[in-house]
Amino acid sequence: MLSSSAPLVLHVVYSFRAGGLENGVVNLINRMTNYRHAVLAITEVDPLFAARIERADTAFISLEKPAGQTLKIAPAFMRELRRLKPAIVHTRNLAALELQLPAWWAGVGARVHGEHGRDIDDPDGRSKRHQWMRRLYRPFVQRYVALSGDLQDYLTERVGVPGARVRRICNGVDTQRFVPSPQRLPLEGSPFNDPALFVAGTVGRMAPIKAQTVLVEAFIAALQQHPQLAARLRLMLVGDGPLRDECAARLQAAGVAHLAWLPGERHDVPQLMRALDAFVLPSHAEGISNTILEAMASSLPVLATRVGGNAELIDEGRTGLLVPPNAPQPMAQALAGLALQSAQSRQMGLAGRARVEARFSLDAMVSAYDALYRDLLRQP
Repeated sequence: MLSSSAPLVLHVVYSFRAGGLENGVVNLINRMTNYRHAVLAITEVDPLFAARIERADTAFISLEKPAGQTLKIAPAFMRELRRLKPAIVHTRNLAALELQLPAWWAGVGARVHGEHGRDIDDPDGRSKRHQWMRRLYRPFVQRYVALSGDLQDYLTERVGVPGARVRRICNGVDTQRFVPSPQRLPLEGSPFNDPALFVAGTVGRMAPIKAQTVLVEAFIAALQQHPQLAARLRLMLVGDGPLRDECAARLQAAGVAHLAWLPGERHDVPQLMRALDAFVLPSHAEGISNTILEAMASSLPVLATRVGGNAELIDEGRTGLLVPPNAPQPMAQALAGLALQSAQSRQMGLAGRARVEARFSLDAMVSAYDALYRDLLRQP
């Protein structure tokens, strides 16, 4: 355990449960050992997910916010600030941005806000209301972190944040936890462990912005256009959320439910990756996707939509394929191509692993955040 004199970073998130943003917080806390850390969730902390943080000195706080504006919980947040006395408050995404105001009011000396991805109801970043809200709280944020070039441009061009106050820090991936295997490995509970199959899949919350229904339609179309793939191509949709039942219903209506597996939420993501032959991300919007990086680290070819930071991660044609969002037919063609040319797909996966090792290491991410925090703590 670190000395109580080590600076405390208070990470503020909407909820702390399985997700890409939250996974990045876990990686940061586990490796940024010269700071103390606390995680404050505006709504809830999932104990199973929080257990991924390996440091016993990490505090977890759930404010259990009721419906309505985040500032309703400002008094409770202020009480936690007085109790914890953090040196740094680091909020993430619009849902937590409002708490920069009470952090400023409480005299927290270092205040950081991270933009990790698009808002669910504003996938293109065009909402004037969201831009206005970000401008309103802009004076209280000392530094911004943008996870992609797209989000950096949004902050500087649409929100009007001076470029000197924005740092672009890409996510890193744990290349010791996510590792390739010479062939697809069997997975407990999976009906698709036969090595003769080609298993494509995705992992993540099944919410509208993640667009798993588009992947389902692409899967159905690929089977219709290439009937021979019914003997080999399988679909794995891992996660839970409002789209799960709809995806299952569409698969059932098309008569291909037996060719897909929807196991719900699981926490063995490294093993899930090694049970796939290709990873697909059909999202309407993304920042810098942790799951893309995890798939690449696992030597999987990646098929993703050309949104947000996806094109910054994928070297198109070399490590994966990019298609337009909300376009099942192009995705179907790309998916069928991966399955029909499995040797080429495997080469894409190997190239993806090399790209991750060269450009998206956890060490680089942690060093960038450490430099940012040190810079702020040195300021008068």
